[in-house]
Amino acid sequence: MATVLNLPGPRARSIIERDRDVISASYPRAYPFVMDHGKGSQVWDVDGNRFLDFAAGIAVASTGHSHPAVVKAIQEQAEKFIHISSDFYHEGWVRLGERLDEIAPFSEPAASFMTNSGTESVEAAIKLARYTTGRSQFIGFFGGFHGRTMGAVTFTASKNHYHKGFFPLMNGVTHAPYPDSYRPILASLNGESYGETVVHYIEKEILGKIVPPEEVAGILVEPIQGEGGYIIPEAGFFPALRELCDQHGILLMVDEVQSGMGRTGKWWAIENFGVEPDIVCAAKGIASGVPLGAMIARKRLMSWPKGAHGNTYGGNPLACAATLATIDLLESGYMENASRVGAVALQKLETLAQRHPSIGQVRGMGLMIGIDFVKDQQTREPDEDMRDMVVDLAFERGLLLLGCGKSVIRFSPPLSLTLDELEEGMEIFEEAVEIAEENVRTLAA
Repeated sequence: MATVLNLPGPRARSIIERDRDVISASYPRAYPFVMDHGKGSQVWDVDGNRFLDFAAGIAVASTGHSHPAVVKAIQEQAEKFIHISSDFYHEGWVRLGERLDEIAPFSEPAASFMTNSGTESVEAAIKLARYTTGRSQFIGFFGGFHGRTMGAVTFTASKNHYHKGFFPLMNGVTHAPYPDSYRPILASLNGESYGETVVHYIEKEILGKIVPPEEVAGILVEPIQGEGGYIIPEAGFFPALRELCDQHGILLMVDEVQSGMGRTGKWWAIENFGVEPDIVCAAKGIASGVPLGAMIARKRLMSWPKGAHGNTYGGNPLACAATLATIDLLESGYMENASRVGAVALQKLETLAQRHPSIGQVRGMGLMIGIDFVKDQQTREPDEDMRDMVVDLAFERGLLLLGCGKSVIRFSPPLSLTLDELEEGMEIFEEAVEIAEENVRTLAA
């Protein structure tokens, strides 16, 4: 296990000081890590300290840092040409569209609109839904995170500071509770699942009292909430939601920016719930760190005419090459590895949780795992301070983690993570939890 001392080091401190002078203060920095280079699930800072990376650049480095196959694909493309705008064609763009059609979670042909990020994919989905349906209203969910541009941030409802200072937001979005059975806010009736309860709430309270269903273009939802706390929806939710959408001609739009591209052991998290969406928003892990996103829809919905939407850099040749290499790697083993190593990680974390009263729940699919810290396991009151302390202590010991939700630490490492790396990371993580719990006991004494 690596021992990391005196963080940040002198070179890191110097770079952080320079950053303060020239970079927007709006960027949320978790702790003073200044990266120098990485390989797979391991990274080194500018002072030579080695870390295990269980954050993967917010679930972006899906094939690990600088995978040779991805690097080679980028280099080979860069030697040919780096950019050609969306006013023209290139084969890599078409090949990527064909691969996305192959893996899209639809039982009919798909078409894609390439973007540079998750939030751009969401914005494209909003526009397509409005154009295709001729309707203007949408339903989102509390706890959701969909980006920070004006349309996407209107759907985002995980923290109020994402909205502070930016009102008025886009008109036409009504939020519903997300089916979080660990902290439910609705009462289930007649023995139905909590997922079904939420859909009945949407039908009776939102469509019945606020927004006429014939005015609703789409329902935008994360199959597993990411920034909201790695929350897995209660059983029955998606089948009931799909049925509701079909009943009223509403498009089911899934934000797979964080949960997609093999992270749960399947191409898309929605595939774990047995329903097909109408639109998928993708980004993050799609290109192993090169900026690219995609709005993937049933082809019959892509009815908008030339010029209705566009993007200068969308389908960038370097990004397409990286994505094609990424898809090959995920398909040839990393997606299965996410399922296998993720199952071991869940088992180890559930066992660890039994030894630590600060952990209320461990939940996840594949290598998308959340550890929820609580002040009391019975009341389930979130413990944000404990969560933050564990993140900082892990960093000081050589493990990169990120929080999400109110009190959750996420495990979202590269999908190439080995069992040996998992074991090393688990040892650091438990040491951080033990020290944090001891600190709390000391303060309470």
